[in-house]
Amino acid sequence: MDTMPRGLKILNGLTLALFSVALYMVLIYAPREAVMGDVQRIFYFHVSAGWVSALAFLVTAITGGVYLACKKLVWDGVALASAEIGVIFTMINIVSGSVWARPIWNTWWTWDPRLVTAVIMELIYFAYLMLRRGIEDPCRQARFGAIYGIVGFLSVPVTFLSIRFLRTIHPVVVGMGDSTASGVFVMSPKMLQTLMLSLAAFSILYFDLLWHRLRLLGLENHVKKLRHDVYSK
Repeated sequence: MDTMPRGLKILNGLTLALFSVALYMVLIYAPREAVMGDVQRIFYFHVSAGWVSALAFLVTAITGGVYLACKKLVWDGVALASAEIGVIFTMINIVSGSVWARPIWNTWWTWDPRLVTAVIMELIYFAYLMLRRGIEDPCRQARFGAIYGIVGFLSVPVTFLSIRFLRTIHPVVVGMGDSTASGVFVMSPKMLQTLMLSLAAFSILYFDLLWHRLRLLGLENHVKKLRHDVYSK
């Protein structure tokens, strides 16, 4: 097995350091929200997880387009790895939102436009992963995956804009929102600083996980090649 690159080791350390600082800021540095109390602290990781999922699906769409242009499977590997990460962080976003909603909305789930569109987006990318598993030929798998990844990305802006153009109880914290929404609050400077640091920590974590996943994909392809060479003799 190849040794871990020095750059990846540095990225691991940076991720750990940023997350340590983010935890301190979320739990101690950021003030306690006057109405929601400590449950509001979930917001910092909830928003950051949502940001990473959107970033991951954007990378899947872009690298899918690059694959269609140059037909190099390495770009398909990036698209696949990024989609897998996006699915995980979308799930984190949905679950953390439900944990926040239970004390604030008095329910784990409501058919709010933001929640519904987020779940639809998650299902779209689950289907993306299942589609790829159903195709054995690597080139066909990459081609269909690239097209699906580009079209599927339309669900990301729809999810983001759902609370801005549809009637919803989901608060719009970043940007202008409905001040009457249940759970809305205005961020203080310390809250905003905590959110920005959390977003940075999650962003670095995304690239760290992406690098690790690409290394695993490389090892998987190497094993497949060795297996093919053995059985072809």
